[in-house]
Amino acid sequence: MIAYLEGKVIYSTDKFIILNTGNVGYKVSLTPDTILTCKEGVDTSLFIYTAVRENSIDLFGFKSVDELSFFELLLDVSGIGPRSALGIIALAPIETIKRAIATGDVSYLNKVSGIGKKTAEKIILELRDKLVNYKESADTPSALREEGDILEALKSLGYSQNEARDALKQVSPTFDSTNSRIKEALRILSIR
Repeated sequence: MIAYLEGKVIYSTDKFIILNTGNVGYKVSLTPDTILTCKEGVDTSLFIYTAVRENSIDLFGFKSVDELSFFELLLDVSGIGPRSALGIIALAPIETIKRAIATGDVSYLNKVSGIGKKTAEKIILELRDKLVNYKESADTPSALREEGDILEALKSLGYSQNEARDALKQVSPTFDSTNSRIKEALRILSIR
């Protein structure tokens, strides 16, 4: 199995890159955040999950072992395939997703295309005990709810989920109210 690749990005789309390693081009599916860090013509390294099926071999790339480990944890949930797991990881930072699972926030996971309420509940049921240390943070439910509200506000203004999430990641922690975070995210989006 392929577990790690290092080489030059020779082609990039919004869903995958082709990585030239030893004069062999590997098509590697990535999250939108990871794709942004993989510029054409630049050397990059990725930890790889190899999905072998009857009619294909697919590669999924991650910048860290933590991302790869969480991806593999999601694959342990029955009914979650590699594409769905990649969609979940693309939703938000992994720590935030783990907190959402640990606190049972079904609505947060529903934001992933293809993840319905029953599947989100199944993910929470099967993984909650494995992420018990994320339950201990007292402000987690309100923080997740606030982040969801901000994303919804930005989406209602015409921004995509990815644009809104990327802008929210760039908002400094010094902005502590929901309104100030929305205003700062809008400022960030306006300079793009």
